[in-house]
Amino acid sequence: MARRIAFLVLFPVLTVVISSLCWLTAGFGKNARLAHGLECLWARAALALAGVRVEADLSGLDPGQAYVFMANHQSQFDILVIFWVLRAWNLRFVAKQNLFDIPLFGPAMRRVGHIAIARENSRKAMRAIDEAAAAAERGLSVLIFPEGTRAEDASRLGEFKIGGMIMALKCARPVAPIILTGGAAILPKGRWLPRSGLVTVRAMAPFDPKERFTIKQREAFKTWLHEHMDSRYRELNTCQAA
Repeated sequence: MARRIAFLVLFPVLTVVISSLCWLTAGFGKNARLAHGLECLWARAALALAGVRVEADLSGLDPGQAYVFMANHQSQFDILVIFWVLRAWNLRFVAKQNLFDIPLFGPAMRRVGHIAIARENSRKAMRAIDEAAAAAERGLSVLIFPEGTRAEDASRLGEFKIGGMIMALKCARPVAPIILTGGAAILPKGRWLPRSGLVTVRAMAPFDPKERFTIKQREAFKTWLHEHMDSRYRELNTCQAA
């Protein structure tokens, strides 16, 4: 209980401080590298406050390569986990518009270059795809949650959205699927305060989606990627439960 109270008090303060610093430093360094480093420190401090441990296997990834990371989405803590685990890659999240509406935090995200997507507005959704492709062109990695929102059922992955497939193909970078397990137990959907615990992160082998699929085959890409990631997710989930 004391840890949860400490998190409730200190996390907002930490977020305000880091958001302010990210806003001020976004213009420093190539591709806002300094601001990205601050985001990673924010994530590490928040995980420590919450008592969340992270075990990651990224052995199949090249730190010198920009990727389109495709990660499953269990919890609001996923963002913190990914920032810290993937700190070697200067990445930009594709996130729902409502995160960008949060005072100070949202404008800081936008200034650093994270990408807001409004799926209900096709014009804005296309703009987000163009922004992601431009970020990839500048040598940045892009992080997409293909489920679009946190999964309701932690036993399997939710349905993937077609926009993430188009975005991945437009970015013209290798796709690196990322599997997270344990987040749903730490901060289930509908809860505000996290429990301490363990999140595991496993990077699957990267692949070039354009060697398999075209834009016209985006539905086939969506089906294949879901099956590819879901089988690995279920396997890891079973091992963690055991």
